[in-house]
Amino acid sequence: MKPLNYFSLLLLIWLACPCLAQEKRWTEKDRQFTIDQFNRTRDELVKETENLTPDQWAFRESADRWSIGEIVEHLALWEIIWAREISMGSRSKPQPELNESTRPDSYYSDFIMETNPHAAADIAIPTGFIKGKDNLTFFLSRREQNLAFLKKTDADMRAHFELTATPNPRNMHQVYIYQWGHVDRHLRQIRKVKADKNFPK
Repeated sequence: MKPLNYFSLLLLIWLACPCLAQEKRWTEKDRQFTIDQFNRTRDELVKETENLTPDQWAFRESADRWSIGEIVEHLALWEIIWAREISMGSRSKPQPELNESTRPDSYYSDFIMETNPHAAADIAIPTGFIKGKDNLTFFLSRREQNLAFLKKTDADMRAHFELTATPNPRNMHQVYIYQWGHVDRHLRQIRKVKADKNFPK
């Protein structure tokens, strides 16, 4: 057997000693927290909508307000948008140095949960073509796909950033905060619709 040369020996040492590899910023605690929030918001959405009648799914507080069906369709559309953003961001070149200029996680969770109205992006305005509980099926299919990726990815979600030239770029973990927080925000809206005095019994 030939003796190991100097560079092969260094490679073996590097592979055998994780301390020499760059430590990931996105920890398993971060991953588990995000998984827990994905599961929680999914389960709460199911709980709030599982026993609705067709009339309740379609009820609007007023002509300019969304029905619960449209709210859930909007959430499903955003699951697709978030998935694309995460996929593109996590495949881009890692830029951990951008964490020096990003805002804290709390900034994003506070923003998504504020009570001020947010205008929906054109690509996420519900069509209303999907009826009743089919909207929930749509959402759940997308959420489960995103959850499967979240559980298995090896990407460092705090080293990958959105492909936008902003002064305070968001890393992918912070995009995940928007993803599950967005459902929380609309759960509040669904509960408001259900509390309306004219909501079908």
